[in-house]
Amino acid sequence: MSSQSFLPLLRELARCYQSFELTSSRHIRELGLTPPQFDIIATLGNTAGMSCKELGEKTLITKGTLTGVLDRLAEKGLISRSVPPEDRRSIFICLTPAGEALFNSAFPAHLAFLQQIFATSDAAMLNSLCSQLQQLRQLFEQETS
Repeated sequence: MSSQSFLPLLRELARCYQSFELTSSRHIRELGLTPPQFDIIATLGNTAGMSCKELGEKTLITKGTLTGVLDRLAEKGLISRSVPPEDRRSIFICLTPAGEALFNSAFPAHLAFLQQIFATSDAAMLNSLCSQLQQLRQLFEQETS
């Protein structure tokens, strides 16, 4: 393999990611959230909550950004923070009733928005793309294990 034969794949992967982020972010902003706020709401939805550490591991938000995003969500009354009695070094985050209501409206709305993008793709194409992306992810994961 030529040392540069994978470059077109890298370019297309980056362009695909950028296009997805631009399209998805625009819709999320129409829902009144920033992408990191949506990421937290979506991650906490349908859960009893989780520690700040666990939330950081499950989202795409860096540790340095997470606190500020949580602060803004708390100011909006969408999350609550508590200190579990069994581990007072930890912070437990959960959605408030307002946060649950937002999750129950925003998450399905965003899925419906994304579903429209894939509406012209048949099941075979979607399955093929999913399989190819899984294979690509596995290549990267081999390097981290």
